[in-house]
Amino acid sequence: MTKGTSYQSKMPGPDGVIHYTVEENAIWQTLVERQLACIEGRACQEYLDGLALLNLPTQRVPQLSEINAVLADTTGWQVAQVPALIPFDEFFALLASKRFPVATFIRRREELDYLQEPDIFHEIFGHCPLLTNPDFAHFTHLYGQLGLNASKEARVYLARLYWFTVEFGLVNTNKGLRIYGGGILSSPGETHYALSSSKAERKPFAALDALRTPYRIDIMQPVYYVLDNVAQLFDVAQQDILALVDTAKALGLYEPKFQPKQKQAS
Repeated sequence: MTKGTSYQSKMPGPDGVIHYTVEENAIWQTLVERQLACIEGRACQEYLDGLALLNLPTQRVPQLSEINAVLADTTGWQVAQVPALIPFDEFFALLASKRFPVATFIRRREELDYLQEPDIFHEIFGHCPLLTNPDFAHFTHLYGQLGLNASKEARVYLARLYWFTVEFGLVNTNKGLRIYGGGILSSPGETHYALSSSKAERKPFAALDALRTPYRIDIMQPVYYVLDNVAQLFDVAQQDILALVDTAKALGLYEPKFQPKQKQAS
């Protein structure tokens, strides 16, 4: 991850506690309360069950130790404090050891609606609830192991698989289409767009298709892949994903359904 950032993770004090400012806690409260209302009737039950287990505070940023206590009791995962941006080697190594990277900064108020780099709200609210689910946790663990041993070229393909599952995945339920991807569940705009927009395509999930689908991080997604159920992620983890990467390379990428990002003049 080479892009720079103006954010810096906060370090624990001598007491082992990360001390957030009044403003930072207020931003957390705004984000959580807004998103709780937004995901009602839109998030999958597995996510909601995990959210209930985490019992996140609404008036302050949670401590990582609070999250770890719940994850340890459910799937054996932990969260790990990292800087705002980390190398892919470290990212995969953490997932392979059942540790989910969390940058311990929170966005500024002027970037409330969208922040390109993942902050603590995105990581904790968006992703950690599903890390209490065994199928999701297993998939994420295996994904980390795959990435750790993959070539640089293969990792580019693996990034697409992660994007269309962990970040921007949808799932069919007996109550209709629901969201499980943390990139959607931490964004009010994308939460509505993913389920309601007539512009977006929603396709049945197939790992090979996801590996071949280009994406941009700074737009509403034109394509979403839909699982039959969250347990399908366990089955995906049993596939020979690196062999599918080779197949994806041979077949080539699908035509992008978006315009290329315009380069800024220097």
